[in-house]
Amino acid sequence: MKSFMNYACIAALTIGFVTATSVCRGAESPKSFVIHAGRLIDVRGEKVLTDRSIWIEGNRIKKIGDKAEIVAAAGLSAKAIDLSTSTVLPGLIDCHTHVLLQGDVTAADYDEQLLKESIPFRTIRATVAAGIAVKNGFTTIRDLETEGAMYADVDIKKAIEKKIIPGPRMHVATRALSTTGTYPLMGYSWELKTPEGVQIVDGPDEIRKAVREQVKFGADWIKFYADRRYYLKDGVLRSKTNFTEQELLVLVSEAHRLDRKVAAHAIGYDGIDAALRAGVDSIEHGDGLNDELIDRMIKQNVYWCPTIYVGVYVAEGRAAAGAPIWNEMVKIERSAFELAVKKGLRIAYGTDAGGYPWTENQAKEFTYMVRYGMTPMRAIRSATVVAAELLGVESELGAIEPGKLADLIAVARDPLQDISELERVKFVMKAGEVVCDDSNLK
Repeated sequence: MKSFMNYACIAALTIGFVTATSVCRGAESPKSFVIHAGRLIDVRGEKVLTDRSIWIEGNRIKKIGDKAEIVAAAGLSAKAIDLSTSTVLPGLIDCHTHVLLQGDVTAADYDEQLLKESIPFRTIRATVAAGIAVKNGFTTIRDLETEGAMYADVDIKKAIEKKIIPGPRMHVATRALSTTGTYPLMGYSWELKTPEGVQIVDGPDEIRKAVREQVKFGADWIKFYADRRYYLKDGVLRSKTNFTEQELLVLVSEAHRLDRKVAAHAIGYDGIDAALRAGVDSIEHGDGLNDELIDRMIKQNVYWCPTIYVGVYVAEGRAAAGAPIWNEMVKIERSAFELAVKKGLRIAYGTDAGGYPWTENQAKEFTYMVRYGMTPMRAIRSATVVAAELLGVESELGAIEPGKLADLIAVARDPLQDISELERVKFVMKAGEVVCDDSNLK
């Protein structure tokens, strides 16, 4: 029944359907709200405030205080939202998604989408994914490449900004970069011209031009694939690197010159090492992190997006398809995560949703983070204040504070006691607009 309600909510959002009995409703025009929160998670102070009211004026948080004070200040025109039996926290931020991908456990899953689905069809599916993301409480995402769908992520971002479709605000990486022979589609006859899952670049000149082109067409971030072919050697997860050192230095320096940060898909030691030497801003996946690499990341102020759940999700299928190393990588990443938490590495929440189907709730990542040694509060911080810092939007998002954009979510119970509660978001507000309200459901 709950699954039906979720899809009903997405459908209502997508077509702007509103009735007196709708569980979810289309976004309301910005106005004045007073939200009465039974529990309010202060992610910056790492504490829980009780019986607080939040005054929202337009798209921003005006004031936070006790109920009588806020009601008097806001006046009778402010619409009251009663979340007095719920836990309220900032809108969540997922720093690694793929709205244009619908799961790729094996190469066959990936090839099917690139060979048999047109970019317009994949974009239609992506609008549904975006709606699911915001319904699940993720009001902001960093979408790290379109997997062969060119610049469709920029179009989806614009459609959300123009309120044509519902979805989170998006930071997009467009096409991502890799080199000849290092990224799917692979294994087809040389006589065929097959689609590429990335923008193929070889040599400094092609790289520099590609970075400029991606920025021209709307890239907020530049992403590249640092490595492939993962294997164990002397207890270390190793990998084959895709770029030369000179190529990576050009890639990162050109992106930074154009005021774009750089995300590196880097799983093995060799890929992570190469990415760090080039000066990237975030490491994606990073299963092979060890003491040395973590220390270097801390020194260089590089963030880590672990994407734990996707590794667990795909491991068995990929092992069965002939790559048993993926089962080992699950264990290796757990050790890396435990070590990174102890050392205080900046870990930003990232799921790789799209690497698994969007029918899987991307909040499942929280459970693995806590299971692997992070406190529930720190896990929530990874998807709020820390993620906002990585995206450079900490002045606007990441905490419920006066002056910030009014991105709020609510759950019925206390996620600090059971982090899986974040898989059951019942209320979502994005920039002062109520996106969805299931708060009457128990």
